[in-house]
Amino acid sequence: MFVLIGYVIILATVFGGFIVAGGNIMVIVKAAAIEMLIIGGGAAGAFVAGNSIKTIKASIAGTLGLLKGPKFGKADYIELLKLLYELLMKIRKEGLMAVESHVENPEASAIFQKYPKVLADHHLLDFITDCLRLMIGGNMNPHELEAVLEAELDTRHKEAHTPSHAIQTMADGLPAFGIVAAVLGIVKVMEYVGNAPPEVIGQKVAAALVGTFLGILLGYGFVGPVAAAMGARAEEDGKPFELVKIALLASVRGYPPPVAIEFARKQLFSDIRPSFADLETELKGAK
Repeated sequence: MFVLIGYVIILATVFGGFIVAGGNIMVIVKAAAIEMLIIGGGAAGAFVAGNSIKTIKASIAGTLGLLKGPKFGKADYIELLKLLYELLMKIRKEGLMAVESHVENPEASAIFQKYPKVLADHHLLDFITDCLRLMIGGNMNPHELEAVLEAELDTRHKEAHTPSHAIQTMADGLPAFGIVAAVLGIVKVMEYVGNAPPEVIGQKVAAALVGTFLGILLGYGFVGPVAAAMGARAEEDGKPFELVKIALLASVRGYPPPVAIEFARKQLFSDIRPSFADLETELKGAK
């Protein structure tokens, strides 16, 4: 929603300032359609040519996803931490093999069923169960497990940021496509030199310069901010995976479940991090 609010502010201030300064908005309106065809079409073509179908689909989905909130909120992180706490408590009391059945079939697990948010996120669910499988059957020391989890999270990080990088590349190219549109407009103007009065030529030069203006406006005012917002959203959506990694590694290193969960809680940003007292109360209810 903030993306749309930002767009309204941009349009109101840029075009409002132009009108207040005495500019003729109709010059931009008349030229906008053909200039947008050249600029938008060129940028879209370059975007398609430079990216895989997977990246294109992810970019569209990521852009639309900005109209919604992040996947996890404060209550969802509490749910995730409670799930990890239950699993770690069971491991501490009964051993790693006690959670094997829960890991192999989480949909039928009495523990996982208490936390529908996590159960519905198959990427996060797979990450949790894969980590627990390594702990159960891998016989790995903490450093080996940390290296494996870091490698997986690094791969996820790169994959999650690929759409935002693709959109940013398109944003960087839009001003150049604006120049292309302006140059084509000047080429058209040159046909009228010597055959049309100065006021007509002036109008056509103004229309040509609209291309440069639109390319810069679209690149820095519309598409660039979307890329930045997508990158920030990717960071937010990656937090649950970091929490899982921190909590499970702490457990493998021998820390008791409450301490392992506290390590994970510390990874959250301040606006979504539950207080120590609130989380402690929630964890007591999960025992």
